[in-house]
Amino acid sequence: MEIQLWKEILTPYELAVDELTVKFNHIIKEYRQMGVYSPIEQVVGRVKSISSILDKAQKKGIELDEITEKIEDIAGIRIICQFIEDIYKVVDIIKNRSDMEVKTCKDYISNMKPSGYRSYHMIVYYNVETTKGKKRIEVEFQIRTLAMNFWATIEHSLQYKYRNNIPEHIRKSLSESAQSIISLDDEMATIHTEIVDAQNSFNIKANIISDILNNIQNLYKMASKKEVHKIQDEFYKIYKEDDLLQLERFNKQLDIIAEGYRAQGV
Repeated sequence: MEIQLWKEILTPYELAVDELTVKFNHIIKEYRQMGVYSPIEQVVGRVKSISSILDKAQKKGIELDEITEKIEDIAGIRIICQFIEDIYKVVDIIKNRSDMEVKTCKDYISNMKPSGYRSYHMIVYYNVETTKGKKRIEVEFQIRTLAMNFWATIEHSLQYKYRNNIPEHIRKSLSESAQSIISLDDEMATIHTEIVDAQNSFNIKANIISDILNNIQNLYKMASKKEVHKIQDEFYKIYKEDDLLQLERFNKQLDIIAEGYRAQGV
């Protein structure tokens, strides 16, 4: 197959990965702007390399002209979560979206692979608009915890090194470490509420500080420098005290001051 034809085949998949990565990163942003915990911690995407596609086609006996019909994971999105329960929340988010359609689901968390691999896989149909019109393609989602992703990354590297023939002593170590990953995820689940509360407090504080700094920056255009410097000094004083309630009160007062100046400018 000519290189130019490969580029034509892979371009829609690249577009899908770019779009979906942006969309799911925006979900993270929306949660954090609201000051609430996001079930999604990180999103990464990739399009299989030509060599990986050829390897898979050869192993499965797929002809080159059947690649887009028979290989489902040319485009891949990996969503990383902090807790196991977050994974199923993300699954529901994907199922309820109107811009994609779920084809299949495979739960390797409830049904761990013999190797110790754990992850939730979904194949979805996703439409992209190309210069040649709309194209419906398949995208694989892999949804994992941070701990699962660490294990899977190591295992994948070893599979590549040993060409899917990992020595028995290494397999044993992987199996033992997989059990440790299960224990770690279970242990983190017991302090889920405390972790979420801490992260929510951090996000709320970050949003308040962002609002305050935006208001102060805008006041430079409307108020005297002397008044703005006074407000700025008061902010730094409250910030050092690390009191969220004081920051909230200061932010409300600053909103009133800023609104007053905006009214004067009308």
